[in-house]
Formats: sequence, C-alpha cells, structure tokens
Amino acid sequence: MADETPRPSPIEAEATGTGADQLTAPTAAPPAQHGGFVAALVAGASRGLVPALAIVSAFVVGALVIILSDRRALPLWPSDPLRALGLSLESVAAAYSALLRGALGDPATYVAAFGSGDPQQIVAAFNPISESLLSATPLIFTGLAVALGFRSGLFNIGAEGQLYIGAMFATYVGFAVTGLPFYVHLPLALAAGALGGAIWGFIPGLLKARTGAHEVITTIMLNYVSYRVIDWVLKQPFYQREGRTDPISKIIEPSAQLAPIIEGLRVHWGFVLALLAAAAISWLLFRSTLGFEFRAVGLNPAAARYAGIGIARTLVLTMSIGGALAGLAGTAEILGANKTLTAGFSPGYGFDAIALALLGGSRPAGVVAAALLFGALRAGATPMQSATGIPIDLVVVIQALVIMFVAAPALVRAIYRIRAPAVSGVEGFSKGWGA
Repeated sequence: MADETPRPSPIEAEATGTGADQLTAPTAAPPAQHGGFVAALVAGASRGLVPALAIVSAFVVGALVIILSDRRALPLWPSDPLRALGLSLESVAAAYSALLRGALGDPATYVAAFGSGDPQQIVAAFNPISESLLSATPLIFTGLAVALGFRSGLFNIGAEGQLYIGAMFATYVGFAVTGLPFYVHLPLALAAGALGGAIWGFIPGLLKARTGAHEVITTIMLNYVSYRVIDWVLKQPFYQREGRTDPISKIIEPSAQLAPIIEGLRVHWGFVLALLAAAAISWLLFRSTLGFEFRAVGLNPAAARYAGIGIARTLVLTMSIGGALAGLAGTAEILGANKTLTAGFSPGYGFDAIALALLGGSRPAGVVAAALLFGALRAGATPMQSATGIPIDLVVVIQALVIMFVAAPALVRAIYRIRAPAVSGVEGFSKGWGA
C-alpha cells in the first residue's frame, strides 16, 4: 500500500533544519527561559568569533606594516635587533594609542573635564566619541542596505549611487521648500531622500526580475550614472548656490536640518535614526512574513518559488528597500553634517558597506557593531597622523585586512586552530551572500 503521509515542501523542510542560521517562520516569542538565553548567547558568541579574530588579525598585520616602515628602526635591525624591536614596538604602541584616543577620547582629558565642573569642557571632552558616531551614521545605513540584499541572495554594489541620488532629492526638498515648521519639513526631506534611493534601487531590481540582468553589473553602472547626474544638477541655476561657479548646492533651510544630539558636538539625530532603522530591519527580517520570504529566496530561490513566494516581487522589494536605506545615508550626511550638497561628499560609504555587511554577518546588530568600528577608525585616523606622523593610509590598510580575513574564514580558523562548525544537509542549500 502506498504511503499517503503528506510530504513537506522544500521550504517547510528548510524551516525544520538545524544550524545557527536556519530559516524559521516568524512566530510569537516563547516565554523567556534561562537555558534558551544561554543557548542564544553561545550561538551569538560563536557567530562573532571569526569576525572578532579577523579584526585582531588585521591589527596584528597592521602592526607589522608599522614595524617594517619605521625609519628609525630599520637601519638598526642588522646591528642591534633588540634596540630595533624596542623602537618598533614603541611606534606601534604610539600609533594605536593615538588612534584609540582620537576615536574614544583621552582618559586624562575626561578626568580633567569632570574635575573642572565646566559643562562646556565636559562636552568638549566627548568630541572624539561624537566624531566616531558621526562617521558611523552613514555606514550603518549603507551597511543595512547591502546586508538586506545579501539576505535575499542579491549583491547590491549600488549603495554609493543610491546614497548620492537620495542626497540629491533630500537637498532639493531641504532648500526649495520653505515656510514649513521643522516637524513637517524635516520628515519631508527625509522621505524625499529615502524615495530617491528607493528609485535608484528599484531600477536594478526590476531589471533583475524582468530580464535576469545581474545586479552587480547594473548597480555598478548606475553608480557612474549617479555621479554624472550629480555633476549635472549642481550646475543648474535652480540647484546651484547663487553667486557661485563651482558645483555646490544651495544651503539647507534650518527647518530641514538634523539637530545635534548634544549642543556643542557634531553627532546629530541621524545616528538615532540609523539605530531605529537597524531595529526595523531586524524585525522585518526575523519577525515578519515578508522577511521570511526574503530569507527564503536568498537561501533557495527554487524552493521559494515552489512554495508560492513571488521571486520577482521579492527581488524588486529588496532592492527598493535597500536603496531607501542607502538614500537615508546620504540624506543624513546632508541634513546633519554638511548642510549642502557637493560632488564628492561621500568618501566611499557605499563601498565600505560591503565590508560592513560581511563583517556583521548580514545581521543588523552585526552591521551596527561593524559600522561603529569603522567609524572609530575613520575618526581616529587624523589624530593618529598628527600625533605620530604615521599616514592615514594605515587605517585603509587595516580596513582592507579586515575585509580579507572576514572573506576567508577558513584562513582565520587555520591560524587560530578553530574547528569549523558542522554543516548539516539543510545548510547545503544555496545561501544568500553573507548569510
């Protein structure tokens, strides 16, 4: 007699699998249990072990770069290696301590500021942290944009272009719309920036869904298109600042500007908005039906199609939402930091986002942590150079090494002799980028 037991669909089979990153449908959270909390803590530590060791490895190799480029110590290595080693280690310690002080502040400065009781001096002591958070703000947005694409099996290289188009839209609303109170004008400018980025993300999403055009190619090409669009619009009379011949926009109205969180520091409410966006994307991915569909398509498009999930709709939605997030990155930079649009205002936030998504494991919390690290590196680079003479390029080297080690987890495990996690049959399915 034939077995009439109903068989689960591929998606249902995937949902019953085991592993640290299994696909599960959104359900109500079970009652908190001590064992469950410990298990979640262990799983989180396991996921973060390789990225943490990748960061450590990057700083170790960065120290070797400093040692090999130390002009004081190099001539001494043949004749007095111990003296050369001592000088080299002094250079490494000076460089990294200056980098840390530039990113987080000097403990002595904090003690003196609080001892003085002067509010202005206390606020000024937190300027390094403020600059780190300021640098991290657009990185969080763009990192989320790329991580969301990874979860759906898409490689969104176009966050830089989406950032620029979003900034262009927000800037226009920021200076062209006048006479509105800030509680109307600011949300309107933020929405315009998100819309601009969403439109720029919608185009490659639609091309992918309708024609199969690879998103890597289309997003890279749209990056270059966005650069030329910005160059053109900044030379138009309706956009260019009066009395200027260089490509610079009109100044944003005060009612559309993101105010500082603390007066006297540059970090603005865009940082809080970035954290809220990370929380929203986390809920979307792991607590909503739509996020379940995103992850299902990223894990196995064929199984997702068999289960009735609209692949084309998912691809377009993913790219559009990712574009909106990247657009908010540019919007936060314009409305919060720059107050005006120029052609090269982004130092490559959209490209750094790829490293952030990889380092953060395509999880919003991981992206926030990675963005804070990269923001601290950016903020501490200039003080490090001024204090020690070591070029800012060292920070670029460290970032590149982090990317290299994160992209080669087998190498990190081999260096530190870490056993690779067991791979179940379920995890043998095709997974999305960075998942």
